[in-house]
Amino acid sequence: MRAARRARLGALLAEQGVDALLVSALPNIRYLTGFSGSNALLLITGETTTLLTDFRYATQVKTEVDPAVEVVIAPASLWSELWRILGAGPRIASVAFETAHLLHHEAQRFLAPGSEGARWRWVPVEDLVEGLRQSKDATEVAEIRAAIAIAEQALEAILPRVQVGMTELAVAGELERALRVAGSEGFPFETIVASGPRSALPHARASTRAIARGDLLLIDFGAIHQGYCADITRTFVVGAPPTDRQREIYTLVRESNGSASALVRQGMRGRDADALARDYIERAGFGEAFGHSLGHGIGLEVHEAPRLAKTAEAPLPSGAVVTIEPGVYLEGWGGVRIEDDVLLGPEGTLVLTTFPRDLVQL
Repeated sequence: MRAARRARLGALLAEQGVDALLVSALPNIRYLTGFSGSNALLLITGETTTLLTDFRYATQVKTEVDPAVEVVIAPASLWSELWRILGAGPRIASVAFETAHLLHHEAQRFLAPGSEGARWRWVPVEDLVEGLRQSKDATEVAEIRAAIAIAEQALEAILPRVQVGMTELAVAGELERALRVAGSEGFPFETIVASGPRSALPHARASTRAIARGDLLLIDFGAIHQGYCADITRTFVVGAPPTDRQREIYTLVRESNGSASALVRQGMRGRDADALARDYIERAGFGEAFGHSLGHGIGLEVHEAPRLAKTAEAPLPSGAVVTIEPGVYLEGWGGVRIEDDVLLGPEGTLVLTTFPRDLVQL
């Protein structure tokens, strides 16, 4: 499958009229070669693929990287080795580079007049590899499913231990430990645990605030399996039955989530997908309380293309796995968000998240 990805990328390079692509974004390098290390450059031409890394990964590359990829262990600087390879190989006049991922001081290695890399013509490009990554193949979907299963297992394990008086940080710690025990390779983002009025902060960091009786508790977290991410949010009530107001807002968010998950389709513009939930919430009079976009793609990164947002004109591709995460946030009162991971397939949509969406009292 990685060979097919590189072949599709080679065709895109030909369309761009460039001889080679320098890939510097580590998720893109992993997508194209399997390499999961922290230091690498990847040079792709129409005929060859060369991975440059350092001594720390000399053994790791033997088990991770496709045999068709030439691996070079640089004795010192990856960039010096890149100049050597470019100069020694077949005639290369132009090289595309990932302008969104290369730091300015790194780009100066070849963009500055008189720099060592100035012998070649450098062409900035955006989203060449990311565009390919939007559509997941069967193996990628299976890895995302595995990450979701790990996340859901961890959440189910810790909920019986959540109680009034625990701090948000303590809940986050319990959850992150459970994620590791369940098999998560790490945390795709900082776990969000927000209680009471703080649940109105869409990206609240877990704090030392103690959970009070009757608080809403919003938990937004993820897991990683074989590099692929899950992203889930659930909202609970702690220590007391939900109030009428809590049930009202929760029901609104749950219904907007369910409606959008059922109706979103491949080929739909990102802005139209966003409207599936936004229009529902606006009709209920809470449009201003839903200030973020409906969702985003997930894969090797927890936030990747495509986007489901008011400003997103691009169509949603077949095979994308996206989040559906409407929310209502009322300052001083609290907030509710329900987030699921959804596969956009040729036969329709499939909600991959299975954790219940009922309003549960912990």
